[in-house]
Amino acid sequence: MTLPVLWRDEHLVVIHKPPGWLVHRTGLDAHEQRIVMPVLRDQLVQHVFPVHRLDKGTSGVLLLALSPAVAASLVHAFTRRQVAKRYVAMVRGWPSPQLVIDHALRPDDAPPDAVAQPARTVCHRLATWQLPVPVDRYPTTRVALMEAWPQTGRRHQIRRHLKHLAHPIIGDATHGKGAHNRWWAERLGCNRLWLHAATLSLPHPVTGQRMHWASPPSDAVLNPDWAALLAQGDWQRQAASPGASL
Repeated sequence: MTLPVLWRDEHLVVIHKPPGWLVHRTGLDAHEQRIVMPVLRDQLVQHVFPVHRLDKGTSGVLLLALSPAVAASLVHAFTRRQVAKRYVAMVRGWPSPQLVIDHALRPDDAPPDAVAQPARTVCHRLATWQLPVPVDRYPTTRVALMEAWPQTGRRHQIRRHLKHLAHPIIGDATHGKGAHNRWWAERLGCNRLWLHAATLSLPHPVTGQRMHWASPPSDAVLNPDWAALLAQGDWQRQAASPGASL
């Protein structure tokens, strides 16, 4: 197994994480063999150090450090919100074209009386698709492509915020709707979480230069499932926001 390297220098490496891969081992999924850390270590023949994470089902741009000192610097950049992350998701229904979701979230494993932490996500609708097929109580099925810019870094933030709006991500087994997930998996021949980390931008931890990396959903080599999704159906494209692309 090898992972696509998007960019590398002596300090850090940026890869495309395919869906279904864990970033590191976890006891909750002890039998999974597709794990970024050991595979990339063997692929590069050097140690790698995580600085952020993507959920197992999420694909896209993943940054790792090549030394503990660089890892600490990158974690500091994330903490100080010097990092810009752009995601693309396919969601149930048609959300408003422009959204700012300001909804505090408790950690997933926190007790019910725990204090919720501030969480903010900016969203823009990229495209819509309507099919004359009833999946649940509605006579048609609607989905939308959304771009999401998380302004804070809470766990499962985008997934939980879109669920909060009643527009869960297709394929989200935890926060989505089972009937829609099953219907779309059968139609597309792909059972996955339709959430993709499309771009990542931050200051280089050594040079200070602003860096930008991308894994476009339309790239048929990196993202064949997304490319197939975008190529089919009667997608109605919306007016693009600054920097938006598929």
